Amino acid sequence: MKNILLVIGTRPEAIKMAPLIIKLKNQHQFFNTKVCLTAQHRQMLDQVLDFFEIKADYDLDLMKPNQNLHTLTSDIITAIKPVYDEFKPDWVLVHGDTTTSTAAALAAFYSGAKVAHVEAGLRTFNKLAPFPEEMNRSITGRIADLHFAPTKASKQNLLNEAVAKETISITGNTVIDALKLGITKVNEQSNEIVNLKSIINLNKKIILVTGHRRENFGDGFENICKALKVIAENNFDDVEIIYPVHLNPNVQNPVNKFLSNQPNIKLIQPLNYESFIWLMNKSYLIITDSGGVQEEAPSLGKPVLVMRDVTERPEAVDAGTVLLVGTDTQKIITETEQLLHDDNAYTLMSNKHNPYGDGLACDRIISILKEEIVIEYE
Repeated sequence: MKNILLVIGTRPEAIKMAPLIIKLKNQHQFFNTKVCLTAQHRQMLDQVLDFFEIKADYDLDLMKPNQNLHTLTSDIITAIKPVYDEFKPDWVLVHGDTTTSTAAALAAFYSGAKVAHVEAGLRTFNKLAPFPEEMNRSITGRIADLHFAPTKASKQNLLNEAVAKETISITGNTVIDALKLGITKVNEQSNEIVNLKSIINLNKKIILVTGHRRENFGDGFENICKALKVIAENNFDDVEIIYPVHLNPNVQNPVNKFLSNQPNIKLIQPLNYESFIWLMNKSYLIITDSGGVQEEAPSLGKPVLVMRDVTERPEAVDAGTVLLVGTDTQKIITETEQLLHDDNAYTLMSNKHNPYGDGLACDRIISILKEEIVIEYE
């Protein structure tokens, strides 16, 4: 029996690792599975775990007010050592591109545990975009012993970096597994969803907006807000924009300055995962700078406009399920208006195949962990 430790610290990690945790814990005859939280995020992380009914075995509870990357990284490395000493994992599974993933992987290497990297191989080849995620993911990739790449392109990125072919498996992305499981668990009578229904006019075309990236702070967010205001004004009778506003003041300040008085723009508090996937499913299209939404929304048939100049998820761009618009005010307006008013353009984009998988990524990962052999998924 192998000791498996999954380390997570943020909401996106929790979402994408949740179905894998559930399935691994059901494989008692093969794995002794435990979960460690760094709580790099606290409340947002806990909401996801509650929704998926997951309880942590270790909780480092490291989140602090105004934490920075320097102290967070050192705190994780120091605090997780006793967990490794006690549990003695054969495999430490980390996800994606967070500070938690990189610090936990480095600490596992120091402790002699093998590292498996879920969602490996994504690259923009610009170490400052996204920051610090691009470098986090690259560093974790150098440490990892197994690489679970979601797509052919992410596998090729690893091969180009001289990662051994026999350590890389194409699995699809676990976010699709999470979305499919999550949709079945949504309770439309939950307080937050009932409240959403009371403030949203579902007879209109709903545009869901999310934005939080550091690269867009300042002029970027002002340009985004100017575009959203024009879109709302031009389509007052049949469009409603719903914007769960990130709590960071760099987001809150421009959003409230430019958008708070527009009647068909609803600025709301950040949503829990259950409410967010319900709202995604009700939306007509999505404007975002999020990475995960680029992967999730196409499975629901929702076109996505991405407010970034580069993305580590080029497969979606190539497949036509997402379109990069950056923070160019006029481009955001033009592309949104086309999807709102050109039925052919909308249908073409919404019917594209999602390149990120079929909801069976977790099964493939578990098979690999059992046998430690490469799986090729296309």
